[in-house]
Parts: sequence; C-alpha cells; structure tokens
Amino acid sequence: MSATAAITTRHDWSLAEVRALFEQPFNDLLFQAQTVHRQHFDANRVQVSTLLSIKTGACPEDCKYCPQSGHYNTGLDKEKLMEVQKVLEAAAEAKAIGSTRFCMGAAWKHPSAKDMPYVLEMVKGVKKLGLETCMTLGRLDQEQTQALAEAGLDYYNHNLDTSPEFYGNIITTRTYGERLQTLAYVREAGMKICSGGILGMGESVDDRAGLLIQLANLPEHPESVPINMLVKVKGTPLAEEKDVDPFDFIRTLAVARIMMPKSHVRLSAGREAMNEQMQALAFMAGANSIFYGEKLLTTANPQADKDMALFKRLGIKPEEREEHADEVHQAAIEQALVEQRDSKLFYNAASA
Repeated sequence: MSATAAITTRHDWSLAEVRALFEQPFNDLLFQAQTVHRQHFDANRVQVSTLLSIKTGACPEDCKYCPQSGHYNTGLDKEKLMEVQKVLEAAAEAKAIGSTRFCMGAAWKHPSAKDMPYVLEMVKGVKKLGLETCMTLGRLDQEQTQALAEAGLDYYNHNLDTSPEFYGNIITTRTYGERLQTLAYVREAGMKICSGGILGMGESVDDRAGLLIQLANLPEHPESVPINMLVKVKGTPLAEEKDVDPFDFIRTLAVARIMMPKSHVRLSAGREAMNEQMQALAFMAGANSIFYGEKLLTTANPQADKDMALFKRLGIKPEEREEHADEVHQAAIEQALVEQRDSKLFYNAASA
C-alpha cells in the first residue's frame, strides 16, 4: 500500500494485513501513519484529558496488571466513592490547567444501585462546568447505560486490554464477550466509546494486532483509543514482565492510527517512563490525545507544566472545544459549584 494513498475507514481488517503493517520498515510505517493522520486531524493539536479515581482499590476483578485488584497485595489504600462536591472541585482544577475532558474511574466490577445516583450527579455537575465527561465503571447493563446517557455522559471507557486469544492469561473474572457487550450497550445508548489496550503484558505482536483488529472491526470505530504501556507494580503478577521495546510501542500507535484514521489515539498509562524523544515519536506516529495531570488513577503521570513545556518545544497546542468560549468558563465553574453545594448528594455515597 502506498504511504500517500488515501485511507478509507474500514471494518474488515485481517490478521495478515495488520501483520504487514507491523512489518514495514519503521520510517515507512511512521510516514504512512502521519500521512493518514493529516488527512483527518490538525497534526499539531493534541486533545488533553484528566483522569480522576473516584473510588479506589478493593476491586473484585483479577486483572493481573492492576494494583487496584483485591486479589493482590500492592499496599494501595482502599477508598470509598468520593463525594460529588470533591469530584467537581477536581474537575474545575482540571479545566483550569487546560483539560477539555474529565474522566472518572471507579474500581468496580460493575456499579451498584446504591452508588448510581451519585455517579449520575457527578456527570451532570462536570457537564455544567463545560467539560466533556467520561467514565469507566466496569460492566454495565442496559438500564445503567441508558441512565448515564440521559445524565449527559459523553464517553464511556471500557478497554478490551488485549487480543481475545491472550485475554484469558490476564483476566478470568470477566469474559471478552462481556466487554464487547458493554461497548454495544454504550453505542446503542448514543454515547461515544473509549476503548484500547495495554502493551507489555507478555503478549505477542499477533496479540497486539488482534487487539487492534477487534477495535477497528467494530461497527463503528471507538472515538478514543488509549494505548497503554504496562506500569509494573510490585505485588501484581506482571510486576517482573519485560519492558516493551520503545520502537515496538511506537509501531503499535502507528498501526492504530492507520486502522482507525478518525479516532483519537491516546498516549496513556506509562507515559511517565517515556522520555521526550519517545513522546515526540508517538505524536509523529499519530497519537493525538494524552492524560494530563500528576496522577493517572493510582500511578504517576507527567505534570502539567512539564507537558506544556514539551508541547511548546514541539509546536503543539491543546485541542480546544469550540462550543465553549473562554469568557464563559469561570462563570460556568462558579455556578455549577454553587448549585452542587445545595445538593444533598454531596455526602459520601457510603453514608447513604
């Protein structure tokens, strides 16, 4: 395939085709990915999101990469669901440093009926701040999905993590089919999908290709595709895994960009371990979204000022939300916080 050929949006990728992309000379692959990227995006704009853990630890899932799993002793403190007000204050701070999307993650297998009202209030409150909203709460049923959509949730994150063939080596408490079903519910409810995977768990190149095939062959591509590099945490079964080769990681980003040309490809967990040169290559490969702020759920993330310094050196600017003009930002923040202070839902969900 010519690197300059126009790429159509496809949903019928084969393993042989994706292998061929991975096997290209590195420079050819990056040139093709950057060419595709420029057909759909401003090459010097990066979407900026902030992620907050709204409920930490004691998750019943056994994901071998996760320090929040209750199956492993990682020294992580267990925390209850945050108060709505504290979440909104964190969202306002995220907006103040330049984030346009606020993502909220809870260490659950699925949301409980008792916690859902508080989760819905968080969505409504963050929306009033003028931010895009995203949540990751585990498996959803149709009723929960519809409730989130009606509250105004923009994105739902539910990663596939790896290929169907390798998945059982990483997780046994939730099936691949259940993950795909949650994504289907999210799409049926009219929300956008954020779904990607993790590199460095001992998977093969074919497993990386298989993950991207699952995502790209969905009826609609995910609007956001986070590509994570395993953050090895002592106490988890993957703590001693071999590091991902940086060029292999960049190759995966580039292939994701080619296969899902209109999706935002997010440089996600593991960015703290990447030097500036690797991050610059990631943007060249078509990554155009990052998590921004000091912490990514329970692991470190480059600080905002460090990110902005790198952006300046590379001539990159944060992507903006056109529908929210700068002059209304502060007024929206103040009004939403005032309204939420009057709500009885400020109290911690655990006290209900």
